[in-house]
Amino acid sequence: QVQLVESGGGLVQPGGSLRLSCAASGFTLDRYSIGWFRQAPGKEREGVSCISIDGRTYYVDSVKGRFTCSRDNVKDTVYLQLNSLKPEDTAVYYCATLPSYYCSGYRWYAPSEYDFWGQGTPVTVSS
Repeated sequence: QVQLVESGGGLVQPGGSLRLSCAASGFTLDRYSIGWFRQAPGKEREGVSCISIDGRTYYVDSVKGRFTCSRDNVKDTVYLQLNSLKPEDTAVYYCATLPSYYCSGYRWYAPSEYDFWGQGTPVTVSS
């Protein structure tokens, strides 16, 4: 069965950290750029980050300096490290495959560019 699975979400206090993981079954991630998105209640899905197969990363301005995307090709897993979390980071976080080796040349922040999605993992930032 082909699927993407996100994990690592949870409840964290403001200023805290989480590490999200994105793993695949039925295929490998090493031929895809991977995007991270989030969707808060009542809001549109927002592009957060994209990582190319060479490790080059892109971020939305609101998370620059706080979130870090990385990939482990041995474990075939992509990570999103969330630091200095704020209540406005509360959302369901999704990973998705971009049909390209590289995020550049695509509107990496646009959900319509991606062709396969995980089910999401919720992140709640609250005291």
